[in-house]
Amino acid sequence: MQPTLSIIGVGPGDPNLLTLKAARTLENCPVIISPKGSSHGRSTALGIAGGAVNLSGKEIHEPYFPMKKIFINRSVDPSVQEAWQQAARLVLEQLRAGKDVAFPTLGDPAIYSTGYYLFETILALAPETKVRFIPGIPAMSSCSAATRVPVCLGDEMLAVIPATFGDERIRTTLTTFDTIVLMKVNRVLEQLVELLTELNLLDHAVLVERAGMEDERVIRDLTALQGSVHYFSTIIVRKNSSL
Repeated sequence: MQPTLSIIGVGPGDPNLLTLKAARTLENCPVIISPKGSSHGRSTALGIAGGAVNLSGKEIHEPYFPMKKIFINRSVDPSVQEAWQQAARLVLEQLRAGKDVAFPTLGDPAIYSTGYYLFETILALAPETKVRFIPGIPAMSSCSAATRVPVCLGDEMLAVIPATFGDERIRTTLTTFDTIVLMKVNRVLEQLVELLTELNLLDHAVLVERAGMEDERVIRDLTALQGSVHYFSTIIVRKNSSL
């Protein structure tokens, strides 16, 4: 049987939120290759996986993926491209040795995930590679559960956007959609609070920090925030609810 790369969504942070399929796949794969966002840190996705599955005895690699902006249809930073290439070569080396490989990634692989960048890089190098995706619970679903507020109902329109791309698209999105999920807000929180205040949306916004983790925080008064928030922070703006 051809060895398989499984790109696995491990959810937002709580190991108990891994799907059964994700846990079984991690258990059965002898090799785990899990990205980390800091060259001196550890892989957060690997930590979540290890909270649900016994990883002892497995061959584990934690390649560094630089945390830099990626614009669709524009050139990618060379350091990011090289990281994808190195990870792809590592995966292919393991597959060619006859080993199944698991690549855990935060949340769901379909939503702003490193998994698809790896997938496209691997297929460019070896189109015959067998790859499967295992979905996970996205951060916004965990945020909704933490706040007991729906993301959308009925005919409401939903937008999910990264808040780090500071242009008029954020303003347009906030004025056009009924619910807006703002991801990666930690570096632009002050600007977002100013914009939400200007658009009279502050009372309709809630921030969830480290959703699904032990030290999860729900902050309903964004003006009371002092200091920085963690990288894993999401704002939900729901116009049809006061949050």
